[in-house]
Amino acid sequence: MKFVGTPISGVTVVEPQVFGDARGFFMETWQARKFADAGIDAVFVQDNHSRSRQWTLRGLHLQVARPQGKLVRVSSGSVYDVVVDLRRSSASFGAWWGIELSAENQRMLWVPPGLAHGMLVTSSSADFLYKCTDYYSPADERTLAWNESSLGIEWPLPAGVRPELSPKDERGKSLADIERFE
Repeated sequence: MKFVGTPISGVTVVEPQVFGDARGFFMETWQARKFADAGIDAVFVQDNHSRSRQWTLRGLHLQVARPQGKLVRVSSGSVYDVVVDLRRSSASFGAWWGIELSAENQRMLWVPPGLAHGMLVTSSSADFLYKCTDYYSPADERTLAWNESSLGIEWPLPAGVRPELSPKDERGKSLADIERFE
């Protein structure tokens, strides 16, 4: 596995070694020792799988009292994955960063606790898998507005296309109004 840093402190792109032949492929997606050696000492308590159709945008989600670290990947299709740093003590506080994750490129992304996270499906549909370091806690969940003007996130939406959002994501808060982390 190759671990590649990003402009957001602690956010890491994971490029697994893929072994393929005429039958298909094999890749290791998690190995505690390799991740710990790369500075990611995570203990996962929950795995999630979502399937969404094209131009569905999920996020930008965070949990305040029980922040989750997430190891995310795509097993079918492609998404544009975005993180926003909400850690006051971070040099990248208030910054966003995005990357394409797809079944084709096999990349994974480590999103440490303290960041808002979201994704936009760019293929006809996508299966999105993620491991979490804490349990889902509806009372602690918050949504940062996907289109927060002060962030200027460059979602790869075609001209005239508005993303499909859940009612919760439609009500996302501004950066000024969202809780932050120390």
